[in-house]
Amino acid sequence: MARTSKDKGAGGWILRNLIWAIILILALVVLLQFLLDAVTRHNKEIDVPDFSGLTIAEAADLARANNVRIDLTDSVYVSHLPLGTVFSQNPKAADKVKKGRRILITINATQPKTVAMPRLVGLSLRGAKTEILACGLTVGTLTYVPDMATNYVLAQKVAGRNILPGKKVKIDTPVDLTLGVNSGESYTYIPYLIGHTAAMAREILVDNSLNVGEVKYDSTVKTYADSLQAQVFSQSPAYSGVPYPLGTQVTITLTNEAAKVSKTVPVIDTLIIPDAASPDSISDGH
Repeated sequence: MARTSKDKGAGGWILRNLIWAIILILALVVLLQFLLDAVTRHNKEIDVPDFSGLTIAEAADLARANNVRIDLTDSVYVSHLPLGTVFSQNPKAADKVKKGRRILITINATQPKTVAMPRLVGLSLRGAKTEILACGLTVGTLTYVPDMATNYVLAQKVAGRNILPGKKVKIDTPVDLTLGVNSGESYTYIPYLIGHTAAMAREILVDNSLNVGEVKYDSTVKTYADSLQAQVFSQSPAYSGVPYPLGTQVTITLTNEAAKVSKTVPVIDTLIIPDAASPDSISDGH
C-alpha cells in the first residue's frame, strides 16, 4: 500500500528531530569539554615556588603571586633555622602543578621545645652520649683533663658554664663535656669518615674521643636540606695509623657530588704506637 503524505510528513519530522538531537548532543559534548578544561586547567601547569626560609606571611604573598595555596600542616624545631620560617614543602620547589594547587608546608616552630638536662657527671663518655641524644640534645666539645680514669665525665657545661641536672634547655643544645684522661691512655686514632653525612661523622668522632673541627661544604650544598644529605669527601687529619691526643679536632668537607666521594677505604699497614699508650689500652670507660 502506498504511503500517504501524512506518513511522509511524520517521517520527515522524526528525521529532522533526530538530526537536531545529534547536533545538540555534539554541542553539549564540546561545551562540557570546554568547561572541564577550564576547571582543571588542562595542560596549564606552573612551577611550584620555593618557600624555604620564608615566614608564613612571606610564603602567603608568594603563593598568591603564583596562583597556588599554602596549608600549614606541621611544625618542627631546628636550631640552625630562624624560628617561624618554612622548613619543608610538598610538592617540592620547581615541581609542576596546576594553578590553585595546595602546597603543604612545615615550619620551624616559633617556640623551641625544652628538655630537662640529664645528670652526666660520673658517666662514661658512651653513657653520657646516650643520655644526651635520648633527650634531644647534642654532644658539644670534649675537653680532656688529667685524671685517674679515662673518658669519665667530670663536668657538664652549656655555653661555657656548668649546668645542673634538671635545668630546662632548648632541644639540640650542644652539651660540652669535661672528661678525665689517664696519662697512659691519652691517644686515639683518626677514623675513616669519607662517605658519611655530617651527623654520622660527628657520632663516629665522639665514639673515638675526638672533636668535630670546622665543617665545610662545597658549591653543591646550597640549602639546609642539602647539608643533611651531603657526604664527607675530605678530612683533616686524614685517616692513618698516626696516633693523636684525645680531643683532637677533625675538619670535614662535604659534597653532594657522588663522583667526589671515594669508595675505597685506604689500607693501613702498621699502626704507630706511642710510648705512652697502646691502641688496646685506649679506653671508653667500660
